[in-house]
Amino acid sequence: MAASRGFATSFATKMESNCLPHSHHTLSSSVTHLPASPVRVFKNNPLKIGTASSGRGSAFVPRRDAFASNALVRGDEVGTKGMKFAALDMLKTSAADRYTKDRSCIVVIGLNVHTAPVEMREKLSIPEAQWPQAISELCALNHIDEAAVLSTCNRIEIYVVALSQQRGVKEVTDWMSKVLTASKKNEAAVDEAAVLSACNRIEIYVVALSQQHGVKDVTESEKEQKVNGVPVSELCQHRFLLYNKDATNHLFEVSAGLDSVVLGEGQILAQVKQVVKSGQGVPGFGRKVSGLFKHAITVGKRVRTETNISTGSVSVSSAAVDLALMKLPESSYANVRVLVVGAGKMGKLVIKHLVARGCTKMVVVNRTEDKVAAICQNIKDVQITYKPLSEMSACAAEADVVFTSTASETPLFLKEQFQTFPPVSDQMGGKRLFIDISVPRNVESCVSDLETACVFNVDDLKEVVEANKEDRLRKSMEAQGIIKEEVKQFEAWKDSLETVPTIKKLRAYAERIRASEMDKCLSRMGDGITKEEKIAIYDLSMSIVNKLLHGPMQHLRCDGNDNRSLNEILANMHALNRIFGLDTDMSELEQKIRAKMEQTQK
Repeated sequence: MAASRGFATSFATKMESNCLPHSHHTLSSSVTHLPASPVRVFKNNPLKIGTASSGRGSAFVPRRDAFASNALVRGDEVGTKGMKFAALDMLKTSAADRYTKDRSCIVVIGLNVHTAPVEMREKLSIPEAQWPQAISELCALNHIDEAAVLSTCNRIEIYVVALSQQRGVKEVTDWMSKVLTASKKNEAAVDEAAVLSACNRIEIYVVALSQQHGVKDVTESEKEQKVNGVPVSELCQHRFLLYNKDATNHLFEVSAGLDSVVLGEGQILAQVKQVVKSGQGVPGFGRKVSGLFKHAITVGKRVRTETNISTGSVSVSSAAVDLALMKLPESSYANVRVLVVGAGKMGKLVIKHLVARGCTKMVVVNRTEDKVAAICQNIKDVQITYKPLSEMSACAAEADVVFTSTASETPLFLKEQFQTFPPVSDQMGGKRLFIDISVPRNVESCVSDLETACVFNVDDLKEVVEANKEDRLRKSMEAQGIIKEEVKQFEAWKDSLETVPTIKKLRAYAERIRASEMDKCLSRMGDGITKEEKIAIYDLSMSIVNKLLHGPMQHLRCDGNDNRSLNEILANMHALNRIFGLDTDMSELEQKIRAKMEQTQK
């Protein structure tokens, strides 16, 4: 059973966790279960609140959470439409009124090879096929407007456009912590399934082919999922947070291969391209996020074209092959029995680099033979033997070096299984090498405890790239100059989008006045006016409005065809907002938050 990654929460629970982190249980019992009955407010302490008839006692609510007291005072509206926007309305008049005044911001929340061990990254990894679903779930959060997911063997990074920086970060962090990993086994007794995961519940609904066996399978699956969960406190110790310009700079470095274990890694650029491809047509992969990733692709290409950063070991696969070569007693693949498990993108590159390093004979285990046959057509003078997955264990028992690079979410090689393998020759130092570049890992971590095995994962590839630090630093500095230019260009484009709402509001403001005055004019002229005269009056009113708006509109547009700086354009925007009172209307940010809250209530 593939457990859904979604988690559904009620509006009250979401707002409670966002705004009342220190009084969760008290407010939960007072708000979500409060009957529609009169509520008294203790006048001696206006923050002490309780019910008059339920006998539930009192709750102490911090002043900044005035919206909660408002919801309780209006007890007859609890659970009704009137409570939908209590949080938003009260926050406007409180010290936290920045809630609706903040500009949306780009945020990246992630863990990578530099901040978190592979043991944690594999728990949070999201398969490529589930990226669109993850985007939809992230954008269903109250304060997330756009989203994108970049999940590779070295990183899991969530990029979002947050309507409120602080609340957005909290919601995404909770989502990453509570998201359910796929079950590690296919439950034979379960036919259909759905998962409800929230801050106060995890419920699994199934259609069981056998009641007894179905319950047993789901229970075992749930235990495995609990083991895979990452508490928020632990996640926060290893995550990194970057905002706006820093987030942009980071993604550009990632795309250019500067943030990879292997400098200039080429595969990461292909993975960034895949983010754009997977996001096409997905609600939530919006203008800012898609523009950010498309620009990152341009940066990655430019860096590799204008610098020599892509020379040498430039992929995880090549570094894996080099690492094994470093560990071999004779530093040669000439007489080594090599097994490659997986013939996908990573496996294909492993085979390619093995051939480049002098390996002329290997066994490749894969689910189907087609991919292996295609690889053989492009590689000559090398003996590549295909074996099905059913013979994987037997092939590993005969190999000296095993490379694993599959998308399996469960280990392929277990400690108990490995103990039955015969020892390798003394020429290999008595240890069988496992180079596991999969995330989640294909080789059980405890295999490394055995004296007859030596296991390396993606985090161990750092050893390969430590050899030439000076050359890496020089290449990195060349690329950083390009990235700095590109970040400036992207930030200018992103910031220019801020004027779009003002342009729309100014034109709508002028149109309301024009239409109103034209109606007055026509009513005074009576019924004797002809159709042609009405058209002439309409054209006149439109011409006057367009000519009056021409100047202000020109000073709001940022198309690169004039000498106005971005700061000047933004200053013009703020001036027009003040002069015409455009900020008095409900802001676009507030509209989005209200729409999300309304959707949550349905």
